[in-house]
Amino acid sequence: MIASLSVMGVIAAGCGNDDGTNNAGNTNTPATNTANEGAASPAPSAEPSAPAKGGTLTIGTFSDIVNANPMFISDTSSGDAAYFMFSNLLDYDAGGNVVAEPWSLLEALPEISADSLTYTLKLKANAKWSDGQPVSADDIAFTFNTIKDPAAASPGISTFDKVDKVEVVDAQTVKITMKTVYAPFLNALVTNVVPSHLLKDVPAAELQSNPYGTDPAKTVTNGPWKWTEWNQKQYLSFEKDANYWAKDVNDVNIDKIIYKIYADQNTTVQAAIKGDVDMVGGIPVTQVEAVKAKENLTVELEPGPLYEYMSFNFNKMNWGGKESPFTGEKTRQAIAYAINRQGVLENILKGTGKALNAPFLPGTWADPGSDAVAYDYNADKAKQLLAEDGWKDSNNDGTVDKDGFEFKFELQYNSGNSRREAVSAVIQQNLADIGIGVTTKGIDFSSWIEQNITPGKYQAALQAWSINNPDPDAESTFSSKYLPPNGQNSGWYVNETLDKLWVDGYSTTDQEKRKEIYKQVAKEISTNLPYVFLYQYGTPSVYNKRVVFGDAKPVPALAYGEYFGINKWSLEEKK
Repeated sequence: MIASLSVMGVIAAGCGNDDGTNNAGNTNTPATNTANEGAASPAPSAEPSAPAKGGTLTIGTFSDIVNANPMFISDTSSGDAAYFMFSNLLDYDAGGNVVAEPWSLLEALPEISADSLTYTLKLKANAKWSDGQPVSADDIAFTFNTIKDPAAASPGISTFDKVDKVEVVDAQTVKITMKTVYAPFLNALVTNVVPSHLLKDVPAAELQSNPYGTDPAKTVTNGPWKWTEWNQKQYLSFEKDANYWAKDVNDVNIDKIIYKIYADQNTTVQAAIKGDVDMVGGIPVTQVEAVKAKENLTVELEPGPLYEYMSFNFNKMNWGGKESPFTGEKTRQAIAYAINRQGVLENILKGTGKALNAPFLPGTWADPGSDAVAYDYNADKAKQLLAEDGWKDSNNDGTVDKDGFEFKFELQYNSGNSRREAVSAVIQQNLADIGIGVTTKGIDFSSWIEQNITPGKYQAALQAWSINNPDPDAESTFSSKYLPPNGQNSGWYVNETLDKLWVDGYSTTDQEKRKEIYKQVAKEISTNLPYVFLYQYGTPSVYNKRVVFGDAKPVPALAYGEYFGINKWSLEEKK
């Protein structure tokens, strides 16, 4: 689980979607598809013959951004911001196909050599930055070379380290030579670039702390809206760029976007009900019926490319220099058996999710089906496995121990996420039943991502991935090559068998061969368990009916699909 420098296939969905999703994950890397959640509610009224011009679209959320520099985005809120103010090299159509749209930076899909090792990209001649400078081949070269530089610590490194060299052929043409066949690379081009003329002299190690991406006045962009203000923890504002380079082919209707930040999900939903915001990208399933009852609101309830998990952390720094209690494979399997996922699906997600056993979404070509190990709720089996791994309650205090260590840990999640708060309470009770003590802790989202998740400083965490593209490669998330700070394997998980399988999986373009490899991945990862894979789910999105989609209806199955076609939306007057 960001379509910005969506160099990641995934984005931390514990991050910034209204449901607290981590758009982190494999920068333009992991698998994608749908979450069976239920039928969509009726869409808003059809677009009038002449779309209304002007107006302000107000979007409600409960997570602030971290950094909107596309090279460093690993959370949903930052990805949302980038979606408004950057154009992609290429885009997805409603069916999830990679295409060159009139508003994409590239003229057409790249020319790909017969051996799949060379990609030639051609920029549109009229593409410009908001400061009037042309978008150039130098921008592509600078962006891609920076991402693959370990000194930059970009979450997109797992995609672009497969690039051998980026050659500037002329001002609008770039030739990319790969080190190896990398099957998902076309998806990696559904991404943004940054302005080399502003950033080329900044040392790679200093780019993430550079004001570009955190200071609106210093963040030059090339999309429909310019970033004009960021009042932290309160709102961001974006205004239509009068000099937007693609306005001749796509005259944007909406003048201004306000990205308004509330304290929690419930407050955000109430803002939608009151009419204070025009849309919310994710609401608790428990509030869907109340929202649908409002005549001025509509709800999109289709599946999304999201899955939730509980992450184990294996780094000794999180355990006072001692071995992580999660080191034993049987211990991790015990925890998986102990968590009542079906109860969570029925009582918290209200049937809008589906149990997941591996990081491949059901219904996709990489869905492993029965090749992944399933962990049905079984507390007795969990206790048996704990005992086999040496855990016993030697003090008769209700908590198992081993080698003098009482099995207790802290489970973190992002505060304000009502679903995650409820799930963490279930996990706490389920694990108490087998003698494991869990303390739950909610932390402000942006702080949590920056200070805990990205550097891997936590014991266990309840997170999710929002998958950015349809390819199943998830090397960035699970390979030992991508431990912090150079990747999204924040739990410090090491598995040499999986390391090799990920490489095998992307080193051929034959989908049938890839499918067989990912079945092996599913069996290994669901046995060894870097995570307890919980469920695939969707985030019900609510829209005020004053938002007119026309022929650009949201596509929940896509990353940032709740905004699909926003450059064509229009607004009716508030009634």
